[in-house]
Amino acid sequence: MNGQDISSNANSRVLKTYQEARLQNTENLRKLVVDAAATLLQEEGPEAVTVRKVSQKMGCSTKIIYSLFVNKEGLAQQLYLDGCKLLANEFERTPHAADPAQQMLNFGESFWQFGQRYSSYYKLMFGGAFSDFKPDEESMHGTVTAMRQLLTVISNAQEKGLIPDQYDTESVIRIFWASLHGVIHLYFGGHLGDVQSAHTVYRQTLSLIVSSLLPYHNT
Repeated sequence: MNGQDISSNANSRVLKTYQEARLQNTENLRKLVVDAAATLLQEEGPEAVTVRKVSQKMGCSTKIIYSLFVNKEGLAQQLYLDGCKLLANEFERTPHAADPAQQMLNFGESFWQFGQRYSSYYKLMFGGAFSDFKPDEESMHGTVTAMRQLLTVISNAQEKGLIPDQYDTESVIRIFWASLHGVIHLYFGGHLGDVQSAHTVYRQTLSLIVSSLLPYHNT
């Protein structure tokens, strides 16, 4: 190998290292922007998450944020995916029960706690807080991943014949999720009184839904 080849390989390695460093810096900057937006989301609510306010919190120009996320909806998607991770963590902490019906009750309670602990994320993800943001395929995949434990419990219950044949897994998920989301949404809208009253309605709804979907679990 001559000197020119050595020099060429060295330059190639330098170029690769520079490209990797630039990509790493971009990813680090994206994370800092998302962290700033998440702080605004939790402290001031979804209405506070604007490109202008995020740029002010970051101490940078709005152009930088637009270059990283294109628009506010791009930033909202990252917050949505972060919310999916928080929901997954909530489900991970859910107490385990051998009985599928009790496990679904436990997961339902975890969903309530997620809505209370991360209300701004919940409103962004499920409450239409960002009117122009609609979850895309990646976002929906994040939701499915977050709820994979619930999917597993339902699938296992179906295999054991605890759920009537007319319900497929997707239908069970939609019935379960839509019913619980409805209660939380009404509470956030001020229709169910204080948090204790709303939680009582939520638990009653959860119990009715589980007993309806798994009518054979005690036999």
